[in-house]
Amino acid sequence: MKRVLALLVGGLCLVAVILLMVFTVGMRAKSPIVLNTIRKLNRTYFNPRQRDAGDPGAYASLIRHTGRITGALYETPVVAAATEDGFVIALPYGPQADWVKNVLAKGSATIVNEGLTHRVSEPQVVAIETADPYFSAKDQRAHRIFGTRECLRTRRDEIQHA
Repeated sequence: MKRVLALLVGGLCLVAVILLMVFTVGMRAKSPIVLNTIRKLNRTYFNPRQRDAGDPGAYASLIRHTGRITGALYETPVVAAATEDGFVIALPYGPQADWVKNVLAKGSATIVNEGLTHRVSEPQVVAIETADPYFSAKDQRAHRIFGTRECLRTRRDEIQHA
């Protein structure tokens, strides 16, 4: 019985290591299969559970943007770092994510960060190296591990208190 249990635990650990390697290599290589799978998992399971995004002390901020096709209002949890005049948001999936396309097409969005709502404009995709100093050391390490190459830079227009 112990041998069977040991084999089962060992097999599960091996599967977990393989999945982690596929995830890491796929993110670094920007594999469409891995990126699309992670996007779907985030949309279905993780993003709806990030109800505290944008609240004071929350890890994630919230970006509100208008769909370029539907015109609907969307909210997407993101890791935004404040700059002197706006925000930078790392793009681990690259600039082809729908929310990025929406913000670029509209030219503006709203970011909820630390409980404050900020209207932002002038979005542009820039190299992550220009934005990394604004992120924590932990976030910078994640950018390197997952091969994040770009970020979205925005300019703050105004602050709307919640």
